[in-house]
Amino acid sequence: MADKFDPYREALVVEFDTQWPEAYDHWDLPQRSELSRRLHAQPEEASHLEYLRTHTGFCRRIVVTENDIERMG
Repeated sequence: MADKFDPYREALVVEFDTQWPEAYDHWDLPQRSELSRRLHAQPEEASHLEYLRTHTGFCRRIVVTENDIERMG
């Protein structure tokens, strides 16, 4: 289940994770890395955002959606 952007948790984010749908498995690593970097630079805009508790803070997970891909171009 997606979370809402949370400035408090954002201040405690120590890890980042990006999950890609199988439809984008054919994208090469540089393409995916660049889009992932751009998505994590603006987490408040992500369509599906999750905060996972870790021992040292939170991991921000963005599950990439078609809306994200269209928005980022």
